[in-house]
Amino acid sequence: MSFIQSVVGYFWGDESFLVLILMLCIAVLLFHFRREERASLINTLSFFFVSQAGLFASGVVNVLEFTRAATVLREAFIIGSGVAFIRLWGLMIFRIIFPLFKFTTPRITEDIIVIVAYVAWFMVRLRYAGLDLSSILATSAMITAVVAFAMQDTLGNILGGLALQLDNSVQIGDWIKVDEVSGKVIDIRWRSTLVETRNWETVVFPNSQLMKNKFMVLGRRADQAVKWRRWVWFNVGQSIPSAQVIRLVEEAIQQTDIPNVAKSPMPNCLLMDMEAMGYARYAVRYWLTDLSVDDPTDSVIRWHIITALQRAGIKLAVEERNVMNTKENEKHDETMHQREILLRVKTLRRVELFASLNDAELNSLAERLRYSPFASGNIITKQGDQRSHWLYIIIQGEAEVFLEKPNGGRRTVSTLGKGSFFGEMGLMTGAPRSASVIAKTDVECYRVDKEVFEEILRARPAIAEEMIHILVTRRAELDAALHEIDAQTIQKNMKQQHSEILSTIKRFFSLNI
Repeated sequence: MSFIQSVVGYFWGDESFLVLILMLCIAVLLFHFRREERASLINTLSFFFVSQAGLFASGVVNVLEFTRAATVLREAFIIGSGVAFIRLWGLMIFRIIFPLFKFTTPRITEDIIVIVAYVAWFMVRLRYAGLDLSSILATSAMITAVVAFAMQDTLGNILGGLALQLDNSVQIGDWIKVDEVSGKVIDIRWRSTLVETRNWETVVFPNSQLMKNKFMVLGRRADQAVKWRRWVWFNVGQSIPSAQVIRLVEEAIQQTDIPNVAKSPMPNCLLMDMEAMGYARYAVRYWLTDLSVDDPTDSVIRWHIITALQRAGIKLAVEERNVMNTKENEKHDETMHQREILLRVKTLRRVELFASLNDAELNSLAERLRYSPFASGNIITKQGDQRSHWLYIIIQGEAEVFLEKPNGGRRTVSTLGKGSFFGEMGLMTGAPRSASVIAKTDVECYRVDKEVFEEILRARPAIAEEMIHILVTRRAELDAALHEIDAQTIQKNMKQQHSEILSTIKRFFSLNI
């Protein structure tokens, strides 16, 4: 038998080739699916092949007839090869197989199982080597007692991590709050728990601290989806009825699909206190579904509150101070007011419905326009609404007009931009809204109410006749989109609708034309 054959024959068994093939296959899988851990994989493979080289060296020592030394080397490097093999199997099971079945385990669980496998492999090899395990265990017990006394804090953290896992107190992905620090649990290790905060920080909590002290798990309730109750506060003067404030704010928020705000429980508005300074303190209470975006979502809620109150002409309460106005301040205010009126008149001139109004009528209308902002996602008008007898003119932003289908779906009709108007049939005839309009972006509008326009119409009723053509054309365009009517039928309907709409306007405004 040759030298090489003698060396290889000493350490190479029937199972060695299978182990080598398995190691290489597992390594390839891990290199492909766990690219971020390639450095650790390279170290493990290097350790495995060093152990294999050590086995070859033990064969050389055996051929040189150093039998005792060869046996020790062989067992030592078999243990090393087994450790590398167990390590790769652990990585494949916990990092590839378990995630495929949506089963995640904390890193500490993986480490414990792998270490138990290491110890078991070590004891098995010692048994095969002919060592008495009972004497080893007795000696280990004494060493363990000494080590445990010297490493009380470290062992406390390790046992704390185990306890956190066993009683399911906290899981990876939970949001927790410890003292003034809150964040998302990203890992539970032997010594510590890692928490990422919203400030892009990673806080390391010793496991023993979590076991000894109180901490809160945010947004978690048994058998419920993650939800965290949030409060957004605002103040309104006590002269405004609280029922009106609550209704306006709840309608604005509940009818809007706001990202990361739960629909159940519904957001609600509450009167929380009556301050001595003359204002009432309110809060909007909502449930957040993504705890990482608390401040941005609070900001969106505040914007919906502001726009809802502004549309109703309600101002947020601020600290009152006595200010002496000078004549120059009054002159400045008057200048700003006239500039705003000129801007409104310019806007009204671009609306074809008001093309027949003279300068005096346009100025009168401009004076009484109501500024109406809408936050993105707000429903501006609802299809079928019979109470909204007003018209909107968009001065900034975009709105989407859509038809609601009987099956619950919807079909977009058009997109309205700056200078567009809608709601003319509700203003002029009191007809229910024929389509819904939603704010595609933040939208600023001027609102023309029936009461405002009625004064102009009563002063010069002939205006109604001049507006009929525009109303009929707009109605025909919507009917064509809704019912897909051909051009000939549209023309026929327009003639019939002309007289019908005029009669409706007369009844609605009690006009004698």
